[in-house]
Amino acid sequence: MSVSEAETAGTVAATVAATAAATADITSAADLAAEAGELVTSLMLRPWGQVSPSVYETGRLVSLTPWLTGHLERIDYLVRTQRPDGSWGAPDGYGVVPTLSATEGILSALTREDEGADRERLAGAADRGLRVLSTWLGGPLDLPDMPAIEHIVPSLVDRINRHVEGLPGRTPVPLPEAMNYDTLHLVRSRVKSGEEVPEKLLHALEIADDAAAGAPGIRPTAIGSVGASPAATAAWLGAHGEHDAHEPARGHLEAVVRLFGGPVPVGLPITVFERGWVLSWLLRAGVAVEVPPEMVADIRAAIGPAGTPAGPGLPADADTTSVALYALALLGAPHEPDSLWGFRSGTHFATWPGEQGVSVSVNAHVLDAFGEYVRRRPAAAPRYDAAVADLAGWIRDQQQPDGSWTDRWHASPYYATASCALALDAFGGDASREVVRAAAEWTLDTQRADGSWGRWEGTAEESAYAIQILLLTRGDADPRRLRAADRALTHLTASTGGEHPPLWHDKDLYVPRAIARAAVIASSHLVRQARARVV
Repeated sequence: MSVSEAETAGTVAATVAATAAATADITSAADLAAEAGELVTSLMLRPWGQVSPSVYETGRLVSLTPWLTGHLERIDYLVRTQRPDGSWGAPDGYGVVPTLSATEGILSALTREDEGADRERLAGAADRGLRVLSTWLGGPLDLPDMPAIEHIVPSLVDRINRHVEGLPGRTPVPLPEAMNYDTLHLVRSRVKSGEEVPEKLLHALEIADDAAAGAPGIRPTAIGSVGASPAATAAWLGAHGEHDAHEPARGHLEAVVRLFGGPVPVGLPITVFERGWVLSWLLRAGVAVEVPPEMVADIRAAIGPAGTPAGPGLPADADTTSVALYALALLGAPHEPDSLWGFRSGTHFATWPGEQGVSVSVNAHVLDAFGEYVRRRPAAAPRYDAAVADLAGWIRDQQQPDGSWTDRWHASPYYATASCALALDAFGGDASREVVRAAAEWTLDTQRADGSWGRWEGTAEESAYAIQILLLTRGDADPRRLRAADRALTHLTASTGGEHPPLWHDKDLYVPRAIARAAVIASSHLVRQARARVV
């Protein structure tokens, strides 16, 4: 070892030792492996997925299926989760959709005079929701890029105002300036006509209002779900579900309600999506985990000529397909990624054909899938090399001036930046070196005083992504990176099995709990490995 190397190692070791003395010892390798093994086993035991309840989706069930098991529990969930200012959800426009849904659901219960509901409590919650909505919707509004938001907002404003007409002392809420009802009317007309509905639209079928009930152009999946969404399933089921206990769609909703004790999630099942991300986080970080061979076979079988959806009832998408392919390659079972060509759009890839907008994380995951497959199957390089180079160049061009990336599928820039930086570091060549270094510098610069990272507050999930940026890319031996990762350790160890705030995009923000937990386990492992190298 040279003198300079020895000095660097000594500095790092001293810093790590000092920080470690002030915090709990990191979980042992055996404990982390056991936790990872338990997590993977849970994927088999709960194949529909482990996700958080959704205010948006729960509000839709309160409105659409008041006869369904757990109705009063859903009402209570809505009232309990209302913020003091009358809103629901996260800042920066993310609260609009859940606040609309919860307010409309509570107004529905009020106008129906639901038995067992506390009318005074509901009236107070509804009035607080209406006040904050009038303020938000009546002024300049910057909405996040969420699925179907351009349809969901008008549909809920319309429903709220129909309720308000029959409730004295309350005024209608405005429709945001940039929105109208035209497209919503077209969707409802198409659903009512019996025409085939695009698979992507099924996930938000509830926007079709009464036209969705029993719509002849729609058929539930084999498990009784529509669009992998409780709200969409409830909308298709309609009022007749109350009188048909043997209807599969009702059975599906009853099963989901039992899983969550009343409230429901925004999307279920998410089988392939969950397994792909959990395994990718763990394996990429080098966590020792035994994966059941039947899980590997199931992932492989899910990838058809058009790719794979996140779960039954959803269209195939490039994101789930890419991450599933990448996980298979890491597992030593590489699968030809030719199904991804159907998502190509010039030098980048769409989440699904005809996507409005574009996602950097999806393209980073396609780069992972192509790059890892070629690494495992070098003879395939001529078929994928040009696309790999184009993808890497496109992703580099999307980097923000500060070194980060942002994305349409996650509220946190740390998720997008980890996705892009890791893919470019592994498969972007020397042209990506400076871009990846800039991402790491941004990560160092944005660490909070308490050692965590996060968009609105420090979180374990976002801290896990930041650590991956620092320790899974070139330059990981930089003492600054090691110190920063070590300082974040307590934020990981305190939350490996706990709750995470919702950050993932769907109709509402949500938490794929198993995926967030896997990210935290993976980063805990990385910090442990980094400590071992310098002690």
